[in-house]
Amino acid sequence: MSPAHPGVRRVDVGALCAHRDRIDVRSPAEFAQDHIPAAANHPVLDDAERARIGTLYAASPFSARRRGAALVARNIATMLETAFGDRGRDWRPLVYCWRGGQRSRALAQVLNEVGWHAVQLDGGYRAYRRHVVSELARLPQRYRFVVICGLTGSGKSRLLSALQRAGAQTLDLEAIARHRGSLLGDLPGDPQPSQKWFESQLYDALEGLDRSRPVFVESESRRIGGVQMPDALLAQMRSGRVLRLVTPLPQRVALLKDEYAHFLDAPAQLAACLQPLTERYGKASIARWQAMAASGDWDGLVAALLEAHYDPLYALSLERNFPSSRDACVVEAHAVSAEAFAALAGEVRATLDMAAEVVS
Repeated sequence: MSPAHPGVRRVDVGALCAHRDRIDVRSPAEFAQDHIPAAANHPVLDDAERARIGTLYAASPFSARRRGAALVARNIATMLETAFGDRGRDWRPLVYCWRGGQRSRALAQVLNEVGWHAVQLDGGYRAYRRHVVSELARLPQRYRFVVICGLTGSGKSRLLSALQRAGAQTLDLEAIARHRGSLLGDLPGDPQPSQKWFESQLYDALEGLDRSRPVFVESESRRIGGVQMPDALLAQMRSGRVLRLVTPLPQRVALLKDEYAHFLDAPAQLAACLQPLTERYGKASIARWQAMAASGDWDGLVAALLEAHYDPLYALSLERNFPSSRDACVVEAHAVSAEAFAALAGEVRATLDMAAEVVS
């Protein structure tokens, strides 16, 4: 921890909720990897400047500090004339950098000299990151989860959305992970977050939940695409109450066709997604499925994947990870329209006898 500096008040991570205006002065690359939710990036040194100063510091610390101070001063001046130009005199931002050192102190000091009431995050991003890791091991134990289970294409995500619109408390893990959690789960043009940014958003979502109300969540494996679920959250979900969603095969095929429509115009991309399954199913099966993709036989391909891959894999995973699923409440989706899932959400709440616990 850096020593206190005259004129700059420090606050710890526990005070974050009292400071919704958050300024991250780290470089854009650092910010992209992870940051405090709701923070705005106003770097006092951009990526190239930070690299140059780091290289210069190895040769001459004094020259690096002098050159760095000039760059920081220029960048702060630009902020005052642009991004901060319309801020009122009662503005109270929280400023942080990597360790709570010179970069955030430089901006906080200037903001206070102007007359604003800026504070500096003690320990910076590193202190926040330690806090997130610690809280993700503790927070999930507060909540009672109702886990929506069902074969691929049964509409678990649609039911979760319908429950949220109906006033239920939900945790949408796939939305946070930017992935649908299956072989074809990548969202086109929407890359997944880093593991750290996924955890920051997850921590923020958990912090906002009401522990007196049940939390509806979709069943997930340990990994959602390229990010990994915290152990404590997985354990708490697997000890929760299970709701099994049953949807007929034709409706499942139709739903998947809707959700994965982008693959219809990208058969080569779809074929590449199937390639990792070669060891499990053999070259002949993969070639047959890839031919279906190339010919546009989407219904046949989806049905084949459900029968050979998704359904057996999901059944095995469900039995292993959710032993309470044998006593699950079962609801059936006979259609996959928005109206059908809205009605199903009402049925779910009645079936689980939780109407009094969920805000209407």
